[in-house]
Amino acid sequence: MAVEMSEEQSQGRYEEVQASPEFAGLRRALRRFVFPVTVAFLSWYGLYVVLSAFARDFMGTKVFAEVNVALVFGLLQFASTFLIAWWYASYAGRRLDPAAGRIRAELEEEESADARA
Repeated sequence: MAVEMSEEQSQGRYEEVQASPEFAGLRRALRRFVFPVTVAFLSWYGLYVVLSAFARDFMGTKVFAEVNVALVFGLLQFASTFLIAWWYASYAGRRLDPAAGRIRAELEEEESADARA
């Protein structure tokens, strides 16, 4: 019975944190990055697919030697993926990780205080 009570208390504390302004700010900061970047990347990918399907002559245009526009666009898809991953890691390090660390530290401090009591 005591274990259930401890789990219920723990669950309640996590729900309090989820409802807190700090957590809401963390989620807002995440959404502020993720949503626009996802829309931009999917639009960029969609352009690549549409051009590949409907603008075959354009995509087949040689840029130099045997390298055509389609190959350049395809390679840029990989480059943009790695760029976004790097950008997100940088953004998370500056904006998300510090806030998440403060929330986690507060939770751990409360849990250790409860364990001592």
